[in-house]
Amino acid sequence: MTQVLKCISPIDGSVFAERPVLSAEAAADAVARATKAQKAWAARPLGERIELVMKGVARVGEMNDEVVPELARMMGRPVRYGGEFRGFNERASYMAEIAAQGLAPIEIEDSATFRRLIKREPHGVVLIIAPWNYPYMTAINGVAPALIAGNTVVLKHATQTLLVGERMARAFHEVGVPEDVFQNLFLDHDTTAKLIAAKSFGFVNFTGSVSGGQTIERAAAGTFTGVGLELGGKDPGYVMEDADVAAAADTLIDGAMFNSGQCCCGIERIYVHESLFDDFLAKAVEIVKGYRLGNPLEQETSIGPMANVRFAELVRAQTAEAIAAGATPHIDTFAGDDGGAYLTPQILTNVDHSMRVMREESFGPVVGIMPVKSDEEALALMNDSDFGLTASLWTQDVERAERLGGQIETGTVFMNRADYLDPALCWTGCKQTGKGGSLSLIGYHNLTRPKSYHLKKVTK
Repeated sequence: MTQVLKCISPIDGSVFAERPVLSAEAAADAVARATKAQKAWAARPLGERIELVMKGVARVGEMNDEVVPELARMMGRPVRYGGEFRGFNERASYMAEIAAQGLAPIEIEDSATFRRLIKREPHGVVLIIAPWNYPYMTAINGVAPALIAGNTVVLKHATQTLLVGERMARAFHEVGVPEDVFQNLFLDHDTTAKLIAAKSFGFVNFTGSVSGGQTIERAAAGTFTGVGLELGGKDPGYVMEDADVAAAADTLIDGAMFNSGQCCCGIERIYVHESLFDDFLAKAVEIVKGYRLGNPLEQETSIGPMANVRFAELVRAQTAEAIAAGATPHIDTFAGDDGGAYLTPQILTNVDHSMRVMREESFGPVVGIMPVKSDEEALALMNDSDFGLTASLWTQDVERAERLGGQIETGTVFMNRADYLDPALCWTGCKQTGKGGSLSLIGYHNLTRPKSYHLKKVTK
């Protein structure tokens, strides 16, 4: 019997979309077609590849009126926020702009006797496994530079956002990217693991859970396939005594609650200098009390349901455990909270690191806030985590922020901002957040391999 992938809408629990998974044989055949198409794609001039990719990006933008409500139905983000095309286009455009630089040979010598240089070679077929929380932006992080670099791409998208990969592939094909060059495949976990273990891909890029990343690494063990992993996070914010409290509260609480807290680099714990703690807390509570929880298809809704009931259950469990252990909740239950996917956003104080809500990834609209006395105390707390994606520092002192940033175990240090992905900077993490890096010039280096040329010229 053919397995069917089903997208369950968090709006009402109905089946919004379903697609049959490919058989192992059909999946292998699709990868074989991608492998066969890669050499010809890589042989095209760089400018031609860039032009086709950017036409595909623009075509996705033309679909935005359909994409925005479709996203709301699939994963619950309110339509008032307008989808992801701005970031989708920004990231692809930047990678197109720096492609010539990122893929340029490193010239060592071109003399009368030797020509020595290092070129960038595409890996071949790149498998991109994309998550549901920002399904277009996370996918384009890999799709655009992989194609521009001369790889062919197989995209496996999350079941929760089942139609995103299909829509992206259709857009790219409509503008002239060959079908075998960019394929969206509906695969189950077992078939995916077997393809990786069979060394079907030159590189695998995965964004998702820690357990998912471990599964990818196990499948790739012994194949020497390159693997890039962006996994869990528990990103901290630190508000110092010289910070702009209103700006810090606005940004950090938005970073904690936007997209129902389902952001890779969302703020999950906040440390505030004791002199500002009461003021910060009051502003944070005021912000959250102003949210409207409800149907994401309604323009008035500012916070929608979590993407799946089981995600909300985890957040409720972490919150309830913390309260039972002495934490203080500051937000009364919203009228729209149905005990299922629709979840009241919550702010907790009197928390500590013995509580799961301050230690394990929540990936939902809850944040714990703790007072601290010093930079040293804040640093110890920020580093007391299994994860390291981003950290947000709030101060007027750039040198202080850079000095503290050098001591934080993280992939990105923000000052006076949070929850933003700058395509000019490498998006990377450490500890259980994973390894590798996407976007920026380094992103091109990860999606290609170096090849050295040592050419001795014949001389008389």
